[in-house]
Amino acid sequence: MDAQGVASLFAEFARTASPRAPLYHRLATGIAADPELAGLLLSAPPMQRQPVLLLACVHDLLLAGRPDEGLARFYPDLAAAPDDGDPMPAFRAFATTHADELAELLVTRSTQTNEIGRCALLLPAFGIVADEVGALTHLDVGASAGLNLLLDRYQYRYVPGGELGGPSSVVLTCETRGRVRLPSALPRIVERIGLDRSPVDVDDHDAARWLLACIWPDQTDRIERLQAAIGIARATGVEVRPGDAALDTAALVLAAAGHPIVTTTWVLNYLSPTERRAFVDALDACGRRRDLSWVFAESPVLVPELPTVDARTSTTALVLVRWRKGHRTARHLAECHPHGYWLQWR
Repeated sequence: MDAQGVASLFAEFARTASPRAPLYHRLATGIAADPELAGLLLSAPPMQRQPVLLLACVHDLLLAGRPDEGLARFYPDLAAAPDDGDPMPAFRAFATTHADELAELLVTRSTQTNEIGRCALLLPAFGIVADEVGALTHLDVGASAGLNLLLDRYQYRYVPGGELGGPSSVVLTCETRGRVRLPSALPRIVERIGLDRSPVDVDDHDAARWLLACIWPDQTDRIERLQAAIGIARATGVEVRPGDAALDTAALVLAAAGHPIVTTTWVLNYLSPTERRAFVDALDACGRRRDLSWVFAESPVLVPELPTVDARTSTTALVLVRWRKGHRTARHLAECHPHGYWLQWR
């Protein structure tokens, strides 16, 4: 891929980002028209050459307090009254001034999120399992910083449906559609362990800042709740172990003190088809030895290996998979927004 090819990626991203991220739409449009700026992305490894990586690297440097040549005034998370004019002159000046730092970040960083809004999707499924089996061991695969492991430390507002949990510095609001089965109380979680190829240490301020940098600056609500969740994690502690989904999940399941409930949320699309099949096979093997559950919010179109009721669903599917006495069943509970803004019960 050459600079012109990368520019076309920015043009496509600008088109899709327009309704959700006005600033990134303007920036991506400008970068698409400037092959030299677009070519900066060629410093990244081939599998990471996505427009959001360059934008996240710039965001990270701004969050770190680098001299910004006036660029920060366009960022809704950095300016009280963000400028809605043309950000490109300031962006070009910033990219030129910090070219070496950007090149290093593009080589060493990969986009990574820890979207805690997805906890609002997981909670109804957790309630179903907890009502059935009691105390749970939460095992989050692809856990990043492990913030979703703190599911029972957040407050939830389902509209309609009511509130659960709290008080908490993190309040997650989710629109419910259909007759969503909400739990009467937060589940009892007796053990929580995350697994990730590259765990994020919330006490490492550079690593935590990178999580914030990967959120689009227009989405200030996501940034604020992520900052609050990082604060909870630092205060309470959270365990995320380095490891491979297909190779290392089984040991955690078999050693779990409570009923093991494995979660994956927009993780499996980053694995190869072979790795995904190996992951499901590993859970099947565990299910022959002990009861367990798996709750996933994934895209069946992107990961057809999922044991889901309806693999044609084009949106994110929330599915509860159970192994009981060696027998596996899958219940497609809902469609949902990938960041947890709404939940459509089946």
